[in-house]
Amino acid sequence: MGFFDFLRKKLSGKPAEPVAPPAAEVSDRRGKPRKNVPSGMTILIVDDSKTVVAVLRKMLRENNFSTLEAYDAESALEILQKNKPALIFLDIVLPNMTGFDALRRIRKSPYVGRTPVIMISGNEAATEEYYVRRIGADDFMKKPFSRAEVFSRVDRLLNLTPTIM
Repeated sequence: MGFFDFLRKKLSGKPAEPVAPPAAEVSDRRGKPRKNVPSGMTILIVDDSKTVVAVLRKMLRENNFSTLEAYDAESALEILQKNKPALIFLDIVLPNMTGFDALRRIRKSPYVGRTPVIMISGNEAATEEYYVRRIGADDFMKKPFSRAEVFSRVDRLLNLTPTIM
């Protein structure tokens, strides 16, 4: 129940009837066709914020990606010893080990060293982007981010092509 429905109910004393938009007005929010995501494509999300992990997980799973999650760099590196994701979202500010240190270790790995990495940060310092590119990240994304921003970066780094629906 929305706020105005609640208010209407309280003021009138009668239950508010839900108002559904006409069928012609209901449409998909996407302006572009869905991307062709190969079965089993996995993305690792590394962030100490449970909210950021949950938001990215929801976005990605709704678009047929599988996800792995870690809340610190050490756990992420353990996951990467057993799994090779197609892409990694890596926060810069993490407990114990920074995202920069984790990225250096990832790039030295023969197993996952060439995996695309998108560094993410809520810090306003523009110098972070410079350091990210200098130590080998493929992209940088500031928090908060939009769904369109996430998928434009994912699509570009994974070379996904649209499918006709």
